[in-house]
Amino acid sequence: QVQLVESGGGLVQAGGSLRLSCAASGRTCSSYVMGWFRQAPGKEREFVAAIKRSGDSTYYADSVKGRFTISRDNAKNTVYLQMNSLKPEDTAVYYCAAKLWAIALVTTDYDYWGQGTQVTVSS
Repeated sequence: QVQLVESGGGLVQAGGSLRLSCAASGRTCSSYVMGWFRQAPGKEREFVAAIKRSGDSTYYADSVKGRFTISRDNAKNTVYLQMNSLKPEDTAVYYCAAKLWAIALVTTDYDYWGQGTQVTVSS
């Protein structure tokens, strides 16, 4: 099993940047595909980005492509989400998630979740 703890959320003005971190403990992070998801009030949780175990392939939702970057440091058991050019519509609770084996872009395919970190973008 793996435990995930997100950090780095906060309040930022539109056009600003934030970097989220997800620290993994328990089983080594390198064993897992890692993803970031978000959930805005009254909406379903949605896919944001995912990265393969080796870090050589990344995937993004169309809404964040070109603005967000997912990366991982397996030696530090940490996954990051660099968010640039933030928009008010990016406001949500952001969750880190992990799964074994193949890459996946849907919430139901992930087995382990963090508690979430709030990101608020003001206009």
